[in-house]
Amino acid sequence: MDQQALLPQARLGEFVAFLAARQKLIGPVALGYNQYKFAEVTSLEELSLDYLPTILPPKKYFLPYHERLLSYDLSDGQGMEPVVEVEDITLFGLHTCDLAGIQCLNMVFSDHPRDLHYLTRKHHMTLIGLECTDYCDHYANCAMLRTHLPKGGYDLFMTEMNDHYYVDVNTYTGEVLVREADLFERVTPLALKELRSLRDAKKKIFQNELPIRYQDMPKLFDDTCDSEVWTQVGDKCLACGNCTNVCPTCYCFDMADEPELGLTRGHRVRIWDSCQHETFAEVAGGENFRGQRSERQRHRFNRKFHFPLERYKRVFCTGCGRCSRSCMAGIDLKETLNALIDERS
Repeated sequence: MDQQALLPQARLGEFVAFLAARQKLIGPVALGYNQYKFAEVTSLEELSLDYLPTILPPKKYFLPYHERLLSYDLSDGQGMEPVVEVEDITLFGLHTCDLAGIQCLNMVFSDHPRDLHYLTRKHHMTLIGLECTDYCDHYANCAMLRTHLPKGGYDLFMTEMNDHYYVDVNTYTGEVLVREADLFERVTPLALKELRSLRDAKKKIFQNELPIRYQDMPKLFDDTCDSEVWTQVGDKCLACGNCTNVCPTCYCFDMADEPELGLTRGHRVRIWDSCQHETFAEVAGGENFRGQRSERQRHRFNRKFHFPLERYKRVFCTGCGRCSRSCMAGIDLKETLNALIDERS
């Protein structure tokens, strides 16, 4: 079949109902006060497709906050058994910044040693993207990071036009959805012209938000390792970990055993951790390699803009703005980067 299709806007509700009947459907839902979350839905009426980035990114479905990895039973000699908690899920309405975040996580957990729990869960996900035609708000910096345009990582990707959605079909799973839904039409020359006009308009709307290219970021952080900016940011930081919890690409975790009352049975779990917590870099004997908040903030920025470029040839900031939006101390990612750039100039 064609690699593109058109979905009449009038039939979007039917498509959402088809997806919800097929398997668990997750999409953006309004919470009020301009806040949104990804949650289970069954109809179009429950969705908020014109939304700011959700409080938590979709990584919570790929890397749950509290994930059981194995169970143990020492009472009858069974020992330990691996556990993979997984279900079929369709994620609907993902912005390009969140798709980019999932791609980053895929790279990390496919790297040696491969994380089979993450990869197993990933293969049970169906991803349907939705294009942004304007900035979410002033916190976003997706143009500099080139995440404002679709670059794969999805099964279907939808772009709203006058009376249709232009749909890019990227995988076999996407082909199956289009065929079985039986709601789609062939792409017309007029629709292609409209898509080109939309993308041309985006070039004028989405401009580089900072006076630096993302490939020059490692040099910036090398030059400003001892910058006073880190002290200023560290003095503001509350070490709460909000910024890393809401980040689409932060993946640090801790391990814990949760025994039952009899102490012979229990579970080993993986839970989210944060490099902003004081104990994160503490080792035996009480030595802490990043005991100061300024050091931890500098490390966080390096983990977004420096280290991943060296290892994966990719920046691990997606420009979604969640860290700045959720920071109780008012630390703004773009303001911090601009301060570093100004100091080096």
